[in-house]
Amino acid sequence: MTVGTGIAVGGAALAAWNRVTVPRLSRAPAPVTEAVTVCVPARDEAALLPDLIGDLRAQVGIERLRILVLDDASTDDTAARALRAMDRDPRCELLRGTAGPPPGWTGKAAACAALAEHAEGTGGETGPGVLVFLDADIRLAPTALAAAVTRLRRHDLALLAPWPQQRAETVAERSVQPLLCWSWACTLPVTWADRGTRTSTVVACGQFLVFDAASYRAIGGHEPVAGSVAEDLDIARVLRRAGHRTAMAAAGELARTRMYRSADELVAGYRRWLWSAYGGSVAGGIAVGVVAAWAYWLPPLAAVLGRGHLRRTGLLGYTAAVASRLLARDLETGRRPDRHDLVAALAHPASVATYLLLWQHSHRARRRNALTWRGRTLTPRQELDSR
Repeated sequence: MTVGTGIAVGGAALAAWNRVTVPRLSRAPAPVTEAVTVCVPARDEAALLPDLIGDLRAQVGIERLRILVLDDASTDDTAARALRAMDRDPRCELLRGTAGPPPGWTGKAAACAALAEHAEGTGGETGPGVLVFLDADIRLAPTALAAAVTRLRRHDLALLAPWPQQRAETVAERSVQPLLCWSWACTLPVTWADRGTRTSTVVACGQFLVFDAASYRAIGGHEPVAGSVAEDLDIARVLRRAGHRTAMAAAGELARTRMYRSADELVAGYRRWLWSAYGGSVAGGIAVGVVAAWAYWLPPLAAVLGRGHLRRTGLLGYTAAVASRLLARDLETGRRPDRHDLVAALAHPASVATYLLLWQHSHRARRRNALTWRGRTLTPRQELDSR
């Protein structure tokens, strides 16, 4: 019990450290004069893509902005709605993908590679200076891109991964989505990790990635992570192995997203990639599950069922777990947690259980070759070379 409580307290202390030290995107960035190309892969995103295009057209502080959207063989009216949202803006261009990804590629990696190739081929003699990849479900404040590019250049990075605020509205979302930020906030001293090039300490979110275009080209773009179901983390690892620096920053109110909108969407989304956590190792996942149970299940049980010292130790561990959730949420959103955040934090043991069930569900789907996303079967590389 003492060990479990110690783990929870240590996680809370690290979350507090990260809350203070993790950098945030500036709300008043410097003007950006170099060429910036935004690449948006979109498959069946008719409901969300127009809002993102509107946000991109409203960006300020970037003198040379191009917006490329690839309709990746959508089965809805993604293309038509994208064109209406572009409204003949000369900075915008819609590309059409009519076939599925090549063998060995995931759909997203293939779409990103096609967008980057088009940006390079139509960007003049030198091509874009900065490549930005965005998912269609992200929403941006008017200074978000300028703030991200400014930080990329000011700190001489090959990749900046702004961490967007994860909106959560249903019970299922509030149970699971905050764990994304919490998982690294309470286990990794981010600013220390981002000073080096260790591949095991990468933090990245594929919804918002900002690349130095020359560094991106030097590693072969998305080709090294063609078959990865977690291409955001893997491409950052490829960059670090090549000696380049990558880093993350909290976007706060400048970038926000609601990744899933129902329990079914959430389960399907996590099933496609969660098996790849911990290097794709079942033993690694079981080890993490044991530690999580020790730190986040036993203390609350002791707080309820124990007596005397055992109860006090359990209560300390449970309180530390709740505090770590609230600190991570504060870090992610840039505001004080609200009552929904508090309720979700108090239910942290249930959140951990849900996460472990999703991990097991993902592994089972992988063993059965039943991994799918957006109507496509995923055939991830078994050996995880890119890690």
